[in-house]
Amino acid sequence: MSLLDSTIAQFRSLRLSATAGELATLLARAEANELSYLNFAQSLVEHELNARSSSRVSRNLKQAQFPAEKHLEAFDYRHQTTITKRQVSALLDFSFIDNRDNLVFIGPPGVGKTHLAIGIGHKAVQAGYKVLFRTALALVEDLELAEMKGELKKRLNQLSKYDVLIIDELGYLPMTRQARYNLFQLINNLYEYRSVILTTNKDFTSWGEFFHDDNVAVPIIDRVIHHSHIFMLGGESYRLKQKTGG
Repeated sequence: MSLLDSTIAQFRSLRLSATAGELATLLARAEANELSYLNFAQSLVEHELNARSSSRVSRNLKQAQFPAEKHLEAFDYRHQTTITKRQVSALLDFSFIDNRDNLVFIGPPGVGKTHLAIGIGHKAVQAGYKVLFRTALALVEDLELAEMKGELKKRLNQLSKYDVLIIDELGYLPMTRQARYNLFQLINNLYEYRSVILTTNKDFTSWGEFFHDDNVAVPIIDRVIHHSHIFMLGGESYRLKQKTGG
């Protein structure tokens, strides 16, 4: 075994796989640029850290379970004039996540609420945060299944490990009593501990309609809006406009 092969094997034994895989290239580059020993050592560290960061982002993007590729760069601010690019860009320092604040996008179907939620979630993952996307219906079913198995507390703790939970389309369907209780448990668990990005077609005064119980709606609303940035989106459905050629 050559010295190079032996060194590569040693890097792999230390779980420095990215450096091991590119060691020959890194050595050649260092020789070509006449790097000092210290600069070469630094280049090895930077290479490994960059590779690990890229791997972590890829893993977290997969775990986020975004339903579609929606990027902020593709959001049409000319169509959706009730929110500005400056307002959205101001969120991308992610102080809202660090401060455990929530984002709430309220508006009729098709005006870009989900696009914004996914786009911001995608940027958050790239910045190193853990994000999970769930439609309200899928989330309610998830919690109901966990409750039936006697594992609700365990599931709530699992969901609380994400820095951001995106709950999409809250309010499109009414909820059962158990579903309302489970959702309250989740929101209460996340309150002042994690951030929620919420999209809904109902303003807060109408939440009692799909909860069928103001006694549940009020404490959920209270916890959602206490530390939140609320955006009211209006206008015609973007999807409908595209379909009709308007």
